[in-house]
Amino acid sequence: MKRIFLFVSLIACTITSISQNNAADMEQVRKLVMAHSAIANLYVDKVNEPKLVEAGIKAMLKELDPHSTYLTAKEVEKMNEPLQGNFEGIGVQFNMADDTLFVIQTVSKGPSEKVGILPGDRIVTVNDTAIAGVKMERDEIMKRLRGPKGSVVQLGIVRRGIDEQLVFRVTRDKIPVHTLDAAYMIAPKVGYVKISSFGATTHEEFSTALAKLDKEKMQHLILDLQGNGGGYLKAAVDIASDFLQEGQQIVYTEGAKAPRTEFKAEGKGQFREGRLVVLIDEYSASASEIVTGAVQDWDRGIVVGRRSFGKGLVQRPVPMPDGSMIRLTIARYHTPAGRCIQKPYGEDIDYRKDLVERFNKGELMHADSVHFPDSLKYQTRVMGRTVYGGGGIMPDYFVPLDTMSYTRYHRELTAKGVIANTNLAVIDRYRKEYEAHYPDFKAYEKKFEVDDAILEILLSEAERAGVKYDEELYKASLPLIKVQLKALIARDLWEMSHFYEVYNHTDETVMKGLEIIQGKEFGLKK
Repeated sequence: MKRIFLFVSLIACTITSISQNNAADMEQVRKLVMAHSAIANLYVDKVNEPKLVEAGIKAMLKELDPHSTYLTAKEVEKMNEPLQGNFEGIGVQFNMADDTLFVIQTVSKGPSEKVGILPGDRIVTVNDTAIAGVKMERDEIMKRLRGPKGSVVQLGIVRRGIDEQLVFRVTRDKIPVHTLDAAYMIAPKVGYVKISSFGATTHEEFSTALAKLDKEKMQHLILDLQGNGGGYLKAAVDIASDFLQEGQQIVYTEGAKAPRTEFKAEGKGQFREGRLVVLIDEYSASASEIVTGAVQDWDRGIVVGRRSFGKGLVQRPVPMPDGSMIRLTIARYHTPAGRCIQKPYGEDIDYRKDLVERFNKGELMHADSVHFPDSLKYQTRVMGRTVYGGGGIMPDYFVPLDTMSYTRYHRELTAKGVIANTNLAVIDRYRKEYEAHYPDFKAYEKKFEVDDAILEILLSEAERAGVKYDEELYKASLPLIKVQLKALIARDLWEMSHFYEVYNHTDETVMKGLEIIQGKEFGLKK
């Protein structure tokens, strides 16, 4: 009980400080403390006080905006991991197949690779506790595999072709989390970089990628931010700064109680010259929109794709004594032209169904289905082109969603994990054969084809998952299915970058970006 009262007192003191002893604010704080005290001391049954406090915090935040949230200590740890750039564990990329942990790749020079664990191995025990065939939750398995750097874990391994179970002692270490998925020359003089999120190491990864592509004679760049949900503001500012001239504004933030703060390019960027195309879609959000908005507002490059998500609220973390956290919205992001990135929200708007509404209205298929009022018009900073605020970044070139290949049948295959499970089965069965037949990715890309044997595995997996066969829709989606499987196999044989080298040939947004960047009349028009 004493702990809860101390906690409430801490909140009261904090709010008192923030409100600068405003009488009306203090009255509300006293009201909150009295309500908690009454419930804790007078309620007929025993009260779960931590749960009660959490429910109260969540209820208050629900009244604010869609992005002010409360996170438990465990959720905080899980959220920070991919942003901080590393975690501590055994260093394997894995998936679950038939209730068994299947090693897809080991981290180069990581703990598992050092002791001899191989792609294709199945981890069946951790410290003599069975994790295979016991329907253990994925989070529970992760908890057993991860641990402090320097600690030792004993793994029981089943390896194809070896009868007895193998035992490995692995010393856990720091494992890097990469936010840059691909960097390669997509065409002569044209580099391609795919960033999946913005974390602590993103700019360093990006700088390394640019240096690598420079050695391969890159002159122009396609930056793919499709599906990138954002991350750290600093990472976005650093990436945007690579494209802009000294002093050019990247973004500014402003709120009722948060003074205007501006972020500007330092003028030391690695790619301030050369053609630039940025790819976005309806899942590109937050930090992705900051980079895209800055590039578009300074007429530095051409934006291709579909209108971005529209997440432009700034959250400040407010740590709690028990390791939990409130992420409180304190300001809004604005692009250099003054556009607010955040899309509308409120009582009359079903915020979480916005993307469904866009699809139903045809916005993802037809550019003329996107409507902006004249009041949201803004002009770019160099050429004075008209751009729009009010929610997300509208691209300069619209690319409709491909609805021909992505059939209902394909969606069901994806949703039920059929394509992923087919890939796992194929890799497990044919890995050694493929490694012997294709000495490197170039040979694989040129010669490998998804054959009938692989498709039979797919159809078998589909039947097992309860996906009803539809010949017409299967044939319509077959070219896409083949490319996806070829890309997934390439990823598991080598690395993630090769996935995109295969898959991008069928990505219409990537192909449109490439067409534009290679065009004789590359540039923007008023």
